[in-house]
Amino acid sequence: MHRACGAEKAPGRRPGAARKPRETPCARQHGARRRRYDGDMENAAETTRAAPCGAPLPTRMARLAKEAFLETLWPTRCAVCDAPGEVLCGPCRQNLPYIDWWRACPRCGAPFGRVQCSECNAVMLQASGREAPPFAGAASAVAYQEGARRVVGAYKDQGERRLAETMATLMAPFVAPAWREGLQAVSFVPATAAACRRRGFDHAELIARGVAEELGLPCIGVFQRPHASDQRKLSRRERMANMRGRLSTLPGATLPRSLLVVDDVCTTGSTLFAAGDALRDAGVEDVFCLTFARTW
Repeated sequence: MHRACGAEKAPGRRPGAARKPRETPCARQHGARRRRYDGDMENAAETTRAAPCGAPLPTRMARLAKEAFLETLWPTRCAVCDAPGEVLCGPCRQNLPYIDWWRACPRCGAPFGRVQCSECNAVMLQASGREAPPFAGAASAVAYQEGARRVVGAYKDQGERRLAETMATLMAPFVAPAWREGLQAVSFVPATAAACRRRGFDHAELIARGVAEELGLPCIGVFQRPHASDQRKLSRRERMANMRGRLSTLPGATLPRSLLVVDDVCTTGSTLFAAGDALRDAGVEDVFCLTFARTW
């Protein structure tokens, strides 16, 4: 059902302070053109991947030539420092503000809540009308600081879909070994219909697919699309109210006993709380949550 895991190191590390990325005129120029380039490259890549092994050689060569042509016109650049070559270059990847798993809260994933969590303590939960989170554990790969903010912005707002695979690769090691025992599938918090139309893709679904591949598990859709407002400009109290009761499972869906829910950013936890509530109500016994970034 899942990939066997032997002795593993701590699922996370905390490198030095992130280097402040430089802002160049080239970055501003390419920012306006990145969306068109990403769309063309994604279409070319999807066409190439979908081509059967027996496709005629001229057809395959034409598709590869198209990718090379687009890369020549609009070279791939790092989402953080704008250096050409990769969607996230090696130095920027290394300097992301990774969360130290051994210091993070094992219940909600807050970066420094291992001993006394400031996010899911009794006072904070009581203010939300709860006694405990509706999930067994949560974790995030990085703190939502400058480098991570640029990665998420390039992915969600500038349409750099290739970052989904990179983000998933960074997230998968933060799934604790104890979670993997009995974990049956990976799912995601779907974006609203308006957000999907605006971006042209469901950002959480692409990341979840990558995480599922890293873990050797199936990725399944279990939630109906929510009807909620964009939360990025809402306060903590408004986020909780906005998401309360807004997520529900698909009618007639067969749900696994243990499920990992994936999202891009955890801000107040309102979305993950709503997802946990819906899954628990539907009979899922063990719910775990994983995000790329966590505000702090």
